[in-house]
Amino acid sequence: MEADNTSGSDVHREHELPDSAHTEMNGSISEEDMLRTQLYGLLARSLAEPPSDETLEILRGLADADDGTDIGKALSTLGVLAVRTPRGHAEDEFTKLFYGMGAGGELTPSASFYLTGFVYEKPLSELRADLTELGVGVSGLNKEPEDHIAFLCETMYGLITGDLGSGIGLAGQRDFFQKHIAPWVVRFFEDLEGAEAAALYMPLGTVGKIFMAVEAEAFEMAA
Repeated sequence: MEADNTSGSDVHREHELPDSAHTEMNGSISEEDMLRTQLYGLLARSLAEPPSDETLEILRGLADADDGTDIGKALSTLGVLAVRTPRGHAEDEFTKLFYGMGAGGELTPSASFYLTGFVYEKPLSELRADLTELGVGVSGLNKEPEDHIAFLCETMYGLITGDLGSGIGLAGQRDFFQKHIAPWVVRFFEDLEGAEAAALYMPLGTVGKIFMAVEAEAFEMAA
C-alpha cells in the first residue's frame, strides 16, 4: 500500500517553506508512521485543489493496493476509478463537491463549518493560536482557511515527520489531532463518501473515514 506524501497544500514552518515533495524522512521514523504520513499526504493532496495530471497518476497507482484490509480495498477502488476518470471529469467533480456554482459546493471541508455551522469561527481562531505556538505559518498560496481538511492533514504529515513542530512527539500529535481534527473529521469523510456528486471521491471518503477512526483509536490507546 503506497501513497505519495506530497500534498500540494501550503502549510510551512514559520519563516521557512520546505518543499514537501523533497522532504526527507527522519531516519528513526517507524514503518507505521511512514504509512501514516503517506495517507495524510494522499488526503491533503487530493483535497487541496482539483486533481492535476500528477495527482491522478498517483491515484491510479493505487489500483493494486488491495491487501485484504478495508482501507486497502478502498485505496484500490480509488485507484481503479482514477484509471477510468479523465482529468476534466475529475476537475468537474471537485468543483461540484467543494466549489459549486454560485451558492458553493456540496461540502464545506472545514472544522469551523462542521462544529459551528459557519466558516471562520472560533475553531479557526483556536487553531491559529496553536499553529503560532508550533511555529507554523501559511504560504498564502491557498485561499482556504487553515481549518480546511487539506491543511490539517498536511500539518499532521509535518508533525509526524518532524518537519513541523519539531520535538513535539506522539503526545503533541495526539493533542493536535484530538483538538482540531477528531471532533468533526469522520462526519466530513462520511459526507464525502455519500455526496451526490462523489464518484472518484467516494472511495477517498471511505479511506479518510477508516484512517481517521484508526488514528483516533490509536491515540486513545496511547494516552
